[in-house]
Amino acid sequence: MDTKVLNASIAYVEALKRSMDKGEAGGPGGSGGEVAGTDFGAILKDTIADTVDSVKSAETVSIKAVANEANITDVVTAVANAEMALESVVAVRDRVVQAYQDILRMPI
Repeated sequence: MDTKVLNASIAYVEALKRSMDKGEAGGPGGSGGEVAGTDFGAILKDTIADTVDSVKSAETVSIKAVANEANITDVVTAVANAEMALESVVAVRDRVVQAYQDILRMPI
């Protein structure tokens, strides 16, 4: 299995757990597009928001490092976390586009 797909899957599961911990889990018998009361769009929105926050945090730490206010280890850690989050979002996007293209190629 591709590492990007694995990272995206892990990010998806973590986002699902976070949304369930917030009390958004519903009962059984939801609509076909929902898993445990949380739809894919909400999970994707939360994941993208977390990715944006991670990138902003990395930028903030990098700016502090330039001003000699942060440790280089903190910068490397923040940038690596932001990179991993961004790669996960890109991997999910690629899989969604691939699924859409597969659907378009299906014979009617």
